[in-house]
Amino acid sequence: MFFLRENYTHPAFREAARNMAPLAAGIAAWGLMTGVAMVKSGMSAFEALAMTFLVYAGSSQLAAIPLIVAGAPAWVILATGFCVNLRFVVFSLHLRPYMMHMPRWRRMLNGYLTADMSYAMFTRRFVQPGRTETAYREQEAFLCGNYFVTWGSWMLSGVVGIVLGNLIPTSWGLGFAGVLCLVGILCSLANTPLRRLSAVLAGVAAVAAYSLPLKLNIVAAIGVAVLVSFLLEKRAPASWRKAA
Repeated sequence: MFFLRENYTHPAFREAARNMAPLAAGIAAWGLMTGVAMVKSGMSAFEALAMTFLVYAGSSQLAAIPLIVAGAPAWVILATGFCVNLRFVVFSLHLRPYMMHMPRWRRMLNGYLTADMSYAMFTRRFVQPGRTETAYREQEAFLCGNYFVTWGSWMLSGVVGIVLGNLIPTSWGLGFAGVLCLVGILCSLANTPLRRLSAVLAGVAAVAAYSLPLKLNIVAAIGVAVLVSFLLEKRAPASWRKAA
């Protein structure tokens, strides 16, 4: 991705980086908190660094840490991470038409680098997938610009959190800044009545199912929102699908 010169020299790369830059502080705060949490859980610096670079999923890392500390079986840890990150299955299905022209290894690399905010910013910028070579290049360059900020902010702050883990108290609640970024992105994307309804339904379902184990309330919320939106897509008035 980044090593393809046509991506980082394309104007869309700079556009995406500029758009994502205001969110870098929230991403960094979240990454810093995750790095601190890994160190305070008793993981070695090597283990924490390996998890940061290989997993690259804050919610999954935070869900897995207490299970690792408790000595839970590997399948429980893997199943928890899978459930917490099931939303990326939805992201992948949505992004599939944008990427099917790429070789498999580049699609897999995109899958690794895609994060909540990069997905949200990309789909807001490109509502429909392009069908020409020019459109393909613009889309991939824009994704790379997003990745440059999100991956760089997360990794740098995560490493800092690991290095300074014993000096930064978890009571600072730095992860809340990352949550605020996600809320801001959500509000900007909820620009049609149908999208606003799906967001409300997902929130209600997540709260109602909060007692489910392994954070399955998140999966339930996604399922309810997707199912209802799918049913209403063809039945709701056309005005429900138009941006305000």
